[in-house]
Amino acid sequence: MSTEPVHRPSPAARALPRPHEGVWPGLAEVPVAPLRARVAESLFRRAVRTLPVTVVMPDGETLGTGGPRMDIRRPGAFFARLGTSSKIGFGEAYMVGDWTSPTPADLLTPFAARLAQLVPPALQRLGRRWVEARRPDDEVNTLEGARRNIHRHYDLSNDLFALFLDETMSYSAAWFPPGGDDLAAAQRRKIDGILDMAGVTEGMHVLEIGTGWGGLAVRAARRGARVTTLTISAEQASLAERRIAEAGVADRVQVLLRDYREARGSYDAVVSVEMIEAVGERFWPTYFATLDRLLRPGGRVGLQSITMPHDRLMVSRGDHTWIHKYVFPGGLIPSVEAIEANLAAHSSLRIARRRSLGQDYARTLAHWNARFQERRACVAALGFDETFRRMWEFYLAYCEAGFRVGYLDVFQFSLHRR
Repeated sequence: MSTEPVHRPSPAARALPRPHEGVWPGLAEVPVAPLRARVAESLFRRAVRTLPVTVVMPDGETLGTGGPRMDIRRPGAFFARLGTSSKIGFGEAYMVGDWTSPTPADLLTPFAARLAQLVPPALQRLGRRWVEARRPDDEVNTLEGARRNIHRHYDLSNDLFALFLDETMSYSAAWFPPGGDDLAAAQRRKIDGILDMAGVTEGMHVLEIGTGWGGLAVRAARRGARVTTLTISAEQASLAERRIAEAGVADRVQVLLRDYREARGSYDAVVSVEMIEAVGERFWPTYFATLDRLLRPGGRVGLQSITMPHDRLMVSRGDHTWIHKYVFPGGLIPSVEAIEANLAAHSSLRIARRRSLGQDYARTLAHWNARFQERRACVAALGFDETFRRMWEFYLAYCEAGFRVGYLDVFQFSLHRR
């Protein structure tokens, strides 16, 4: 077993500020855009008129056909943010308390179900051209850009993630058995499912792209495999090494702080769980070519990916959204069609088997949000302010709603060579 050490980040990388350190620049300032605010209010009222929600204005006026409650506390600020940038302003308004809801995921579900129809197509095109922000150039996932993007999310705090994840520290969709609701057991079932997709058995040398906190590497090692696992998060690498040692498999697992593009060697199986979402469209060809290059003849790839409908990917792939600005800079969720096209064009691999876990992800996110809410005091004790708490709550609820209605899905793929 190689004893190559984990590469530590440079002093400059360690000095990068974390999102919760200091103020939220500009967030408290309400945009001055009276015309856009009026247009946004008109469109919002038109959209919720037939939605199964209850929108309550400060003067007691209610909108919607009845359902999960949304309290708009500061209408002027809410519509100004919405009019300035609908894809960012809606979430920012929640972060600062312009609107709130006792059940955010339930409220966002009807909106997610009608996402493509809420704004007329002509206004959607106009918004993309004149209103909506485009993705910043500095979030492109070059080698250095990817490290910055990953640092902003995964290096927030290992203690923060431990508050709402289960004991396996798995930050991806679980796979619940019929009638089962134990999150840790469902996460182990998911890990076993993707290892099976890759055909991982005793004696194999497995490459994992995207270490997380070491749960999959430990599980693979306990199958008798030797594992090389790659991450570009220094915080994750440090905790993963410790967890791997505590599990008693350090002699079979090597953690490298390394980008997938820098990987060398050949492996009997390659596994990558919900890492492709951080690759970016520009580098999808490189990612799939790398999987192909690193896989030995006869080997298989186990790939788990969140997906969106292809038509939505085509119209939104250049958009800069609330999720990009506050949670996953540089990210892009692919469609199944985009994965198939890139496999065909840039590798000798094809999808041989697939398994959908979309509804399981909705349940996973509900578990995470419940745990996060139960531990609010612990979140504050870690130094995260109320704005961050509302940001994280919106993020988890927003994603849960997307999976509930099928706007988002997640697949486990078994990739074989053609």
